[in-house]
Amino acid sequence: MNLSDRIQQLRKQKGISQEELADRVGVSRQAVSKWESEQSIPDMDKIVLLSDYFEVTTDYLLKGIEPVPDVGEKKADGRIFTIVATALNFIGVLVTCTVWYVEQVAGAFLIGAVFLALGCMVFGVGMVESAPATKPRAKRNFWTVNIWLLVFLPLSLCYNVMRSNLPAPYPLPSGGAALGYPLFWLVYLAGCAAVVLWQARRADGR
Repeated sequence: MNLSDRIQQLRKQKGISQEELADRVGVSRQAVSKWESEQSIPDMDKIVLLSDYFEVTTDYLLKGIEPVPDVGEKKADGRIFTIVATALNFIGVLVTCTVWYVEQVAGAFLIGAVFLALGCMVFGVGMVESAPATKPRAKRNFWTVNIWLLVFLPLSLCYNVMRSNLPAPYPLPSGGAALGYPLFWLVYLAGCAAVVLWQARRADGR
């Protein structure tokens, strides 16, 4: 692996495009493209900026020499935090819907809010405490899945309160305007799918 390969690999691990990297180090997108295709080599000052931004040594960028790992500073994989956060969010949505279905009490939302808050807190801690190289993929995975969970309860609440004044955590098919119920699902699916596609585009570095 040479310098151009290492720049491209580090950029993709960060989950950013060539244009975003260019902005970070103060060059044009074409310059980054030439670096990654071996058409040119970054100046030494740009090598230093790249090493600072990617949190690697200049020796690693130029020669591929890995620094000796410090066992005392080993950090967890960010994807572990994403899995735990997703599980908490899923439990929150499931328990809230179940309690409402059985009891039909507004307090069901409190249960869901607690779990969703815990899930987001775990994810937030993970983005601070996990290993830097694992953060971009962990962030991508979190939003790809959890956007469906985090949006569902508040969107359902707004829909039901406007339609029937019932604080239900899932959309209730009620009488009246026939388009209301399918419109809810259209907005929900289209909005969440748009976020997922946006995350996929960022992952591809476009």
